[in-house]
Amino acid sequence: MIQRTLAEINDMIKGAGLDEKYQSHHISGVTTDSRQVEVGNLFFPIVGDIFNGHEFVGKAIEKGAKAVIWKKTEPNPPKNIPVILVEDTLQALQDLAEAYLNQLNVKVVGVTGSNGKTTTKDMIAAVLETTYKVHKTKGNFNNHIGLPLTVLSMDEETEVAVLEMGMSGKGEIELLSNIAKPDLAVITNIGEAHLMDLGSREGIAEAKLEIVEGLKNDGVLIYQGDEPLLQERVPSLSVSSITFGEDHRNKYFPTNVVQEVNGTSFCVADSEYFIPVLGKHNVNNALAAYAVAKFLEVKEEAIKEGFGKMKITGMRLELIQSDSGITVINDAYNASPTSMMAAINLLEDLKGFDKKFVVLGDMLELGDEEKEYHYQVGSSIKYGEISHIFTYGKLGAEIAKGAKKNRSDEFVHHFENKQDLIGELKRMLNKDDIVLVKASRGMKLEEVVHALI
Repeated sequence: MIQRTLAEINDMIKGAGLDEKYQSHHISGVTTDSRQVEVGNLFFPIVGDIFNGHEFVGKAIEKGAKAVIWKKTEPNPPKNIPVILVEDTLQALQDLAEAYLNQLNVKVVGVTGSNGKTTTKDMIAAVLETTYKVHKTKGNFNNHIGLPLTVLSMDEETEVAVLEMGMSGKGEIELLSNIAKPDLAVITNIGEAHLMDLGSREGIAEAKLEIVEGLKNDGVLIYQGDEPLLQERVPSLSVSSITFGEDHRNKYFPTNVVQEVNGTSFCVADSEYFIPVLGKHNVNNALAAYAVAKFLEVKEEAIKEGFGKMKITGMRLELIQSDSGITVINDAYNASPTSMMAAINLLEDLKGFDKKFVVLGDMLELGDEEKEYHYQVGSSIKYGEISHIFTYGKLGAEIAKGAKKNRSDEFVHHFENKQDLIGELKRMLNKDDIVLVKASRGMKLEEVVHALI
């Protein structure tokens, strides 16, 4: 984590008001959450729409904060503790992260995309950790606050930082890219997430391509070469690029893809790899990680080792075996039409189970066409492959309608009450059955998973 004198911090954020007697004092790490303060931390009180972190400065000091960043227009700064005055505390946090990165000898890999960015980030970190000292984004610390905190928690000896970049609207990826200044920028794909904010897939593509705004002059863009929206736009950006995808015209493409119960195997350039992750669509994520590893000169055997040892952030195609012999695929972290159909295709491909069930809920933030997207997901489910389809929520009802296009009512079950769904699902499931659970995070379908296991 960052360790600097307060004089150095003051210079890095262009602060004011620091008493001369405190300039040689050292801080160790930063936080914006008074509940998470550790002794020696520098505390940044962030001002939001419904909260003001300055109200919690007293608690932060009680827990051991050594110094405080303070917005100039806020009254009554604390006494008897170092205070640095700034125009805006969030901007100061971002400035500090940018300045810290500039002081370190570290390669930065920025990762964005509509689907799979967290999985890809985990894969990239896993293969690079075989060769380098790596620091990566934890959890969902991928926004305008989370990314700076991720950077500032990094040790100075770090050789590669793998930073996930999320967004909800235009301009956010550009901001994150300008803070991180990546050497390598990865775009996993262009999907439908954030259609409500950006209006179209074209708008989403343009927002994701903002990642090149902070790309170093000799930086490289690694992107999904099968996506027409990227194919059309990347040539005009005047950046070096590497493509991956299923099409053989990409620099890196897979062959001999085999879905197994405990993961997926595939070949790239005549070498065979295995990832302990379900879903053939995750091979594309692995190809992005492979491209990064090859660019950073990681050896073939090390890449294989990294893929074999990788661990994916929870609730993403997580295979769980219950004591009763039922297998559950927990993919309840998030959902879009693209990722939901990919998960269903995975279930359809898996062998060795008596019956296959899906539990599908609302996909959020899809904009005006949300009902049609849900209907299309339901109608895409193959007849005969999935034994029973359970849906939950207002938009889940549209999935059920689409499913009934190919299946009779007795195989499609819609619920507005989660406990009723759980009860009926438990009644129907038997040993050696498998069930996929997927929806947007807001639907909290992990409750169904917990009830089953």
